[in-house]
Amino acid sequence: MTRLRAICTAVALVCASGQVFADTASHNASAETFLKLAHADKLGTPVYMQVQQMFQQRFAETKAPESKKALLETYQAKANAALDRAIGWDKLKPDMVKLYTANFTESELKDLVAFYQSPLGKKVLTKMPELTQQSAQLTQGKLESAVPVVNKLLADMTAELEPAKAVAPAAPAKKP
Repeated sequence: MTRLRAICTAVALVCASGQVFADTASHNASAETFLKLAHADKLGTPVYMQVQQMFQQRFAETKAPESKKALLETYQAKANAALDRAIGWDKLKPDMVKLYTANFTESELKDLVAFYQSPLGKKVLTKMPELTQQSAQLTQGKLESAVPVVNKLLADMTAELEPAKAVAPAAPAKKP
């Protein structure tokens, strides 16, 4: 009887682990579908662009002749290859899937997929980069008025701390 119970338990565990694997695969597939819809494979694009601009700027700063443009392009290609090895989508995707499956249930991911496949969801995906940039500019513009105030507060605090430094007793010298 004990042996039969052990076999039944083992069979139940095998069946349950198969279901868990199926659930995990389905959950991962939902995350991958969402990431594809959200164009997550393009997350690294700004980094690539920034690196390309850095090389172009350095090229201009060195006052390199136009005849050396091929050298610039060679180094830009090498930089892109280095970035591909570090942040290419094939490197990021497994971690992104884990990130999304850890934070969203499969049902939630399916709801997100349904939303982003809808006309409104497609509009959100189209408008979001522009809105994010405009929001950052708006915030930066508003922040400019606070910078002088914050700098003054920092200077005032520094001035108040300076006398404390001068008054603070010196540490005793160590005897040799």
